[in-house]
Amino acid sequence: MTQSKTLLEVLQSTTAYFTKHEIENARLNAEHLIAHVLKMSRLELYLEFETKLNETELAQLRELVRRRAQGEPLQHLLGTVEFCGQIFLCDKRALVPRPETEQLTELLIADCRLLIEKGKVLDVGTGSGVIALSLALKFPEAKIFAVDISEEALSLARENATRLGLTGRVQFHRGNLLENLSERFDLIVANLPYVSMQDRHLLAREVLHDPEMALFAGEKGDELIRKLIEQARAHLSSNGVLALEIGLNQSEGLAEFLRQKNYHDIELKKDYAGIARFLVARYG
Repeated sequence: MTQSKTLLEVLQSTTAYFTKHEIENARLNAEHLIAHVLKMSRLELYLEFETKLNETELAQLRELVRRRAQGEPLQHLLGTVEFCGQIFLCDKRALVPRPETEQLTELLIADCRLLIEKGKVLDVGTGSGVIALSLALKFPEAKIFAVDISEEALSLARENATRLGLTGRVQFHRGNLLENLSERFDLIVANLPYVSMQDRHLLAREVLHDPEMALFAGEKGDELIRKLIEQARAHLSSNGVLALEIGLNQSEGLAEFLRQKNYHDIELKKDYAGIARFLVARYG
């Protein structure tokens, strides 16, 4: 990149560089980073193709492009992620929210509306707080609680609450799953770590920038989910709902485990890729 290059030329060369380094959605990544440096929206880039970037802008962009090409997640470089129509802070303190988790949140908003509206909801393993805060925005009268074992993740979640004007609307607690909680909830939702340690080599390099405790659950991958299924029975209101995001090839085993633990109305739902990704069940 040189000072004489236009925005369009920079976009084209960055896209080509990302393609060479096997970055998925190379042009989209390039657009996001250039828009971030220039403090524009992606749409505005298309109105400014002939604009020339100065050396300060180019230097800042070069560094971001280098880090992205090495596998650092785009969301960490931007410092934000969009989730359910809101912008959340996003960094290495917590898992980068995935589209599947957004789909789970949308399913809850659509299918559990009556349960959530004036009920008590607990988000287990809240991370950056995206599920709890999205539900708090959608259901202003609901009592929302969120728990995470990581103090760093909770600090990020609280920052997101402040950013969205939700300070005090969600009660954040530090804890290991449901330990130290005495309340009962109408809905318990969880996107817990569900990757087997044996599958570490299968993960994209971007994913490995997430905190390990937010990714890996043990040798099988479903250990934490099974523990939550056990614990949740004592923390669900009568006919309360447990909603889980799960990993590949875990649906049959976990559905059977739910049956063994006397859950009922067990539903398995697929994500947009057609993968069995969500388990929803009632208890009591």
